[in-house]
Amino acid sequence: MTKTLERREKLRADLILAAERMIASRGLAGLKTRDLASEIGCANGAVYNLVADVDELILRVGSRTLHRLDDALSAAEGAGEPAPQERLVRIAIAYCDFAAENLQLWRALFEHRMAADKIVPDWSVDDQMRLFRHIYVPLAALFPRRSPEELGITARSLFSAVHGMVALGLEQKLVAVPLPALRKEIAGLVRAMIDGLIARAA
Repeated sequence: MTKTLERREKLRADLILAAERMIASRGLAGLKTRDLASEIGCANGAVYNLVADVDELILRVGSRTLHRLDDALSAAEGAGEPAPQERLVRIAIAYCDFAAENLQLWRALFEHRMAADKIVPDWSVDDQMRLFRHIYVPLAALFPRRSPEELGITARSLFSAVHGMVALGLEQKLVAVPLPALRKEIAGLVRAMIDGLIARAA
């Protein structure tokens, strides 16, 4: 790699890290390319020589967030008894904790909207879909007779239920729930859902 390309790659990495810090402190609405350019020491227009557009920049930050979330869920998987139901409970609580500790970056994953005619790049879709293995694998152990399609739907349904509780529970308004109580409620929800699915399967 030439020195010019090395400098460009370093500047690009600096841009992504600066955007990550800005979103973490200001939220997605506070992301300003002019401020980013000033922070990394380049002209405002030069930002678009490093990324295609603001959408790509936000997705690159999101990719870093998703990789850290993946690490947190992997750690939770191996942190207790291997029973699939309890793995799912630990994963759900780890998701809640990650969201609470990285609130603005976590929110940005769901607040960002691309134009209807723009396609989310494959690498970003892969980052998102890879996380579902944390739910899919223990579900497959619990329900070995279900098809991959059925397990995929159940995994998404379980995620949606937990995500909804986390999103509402961490809302900094009237519906906010203290984190210890939220963690307890999420654990109860996951156990109840799995118990119900097991009873129905029987």
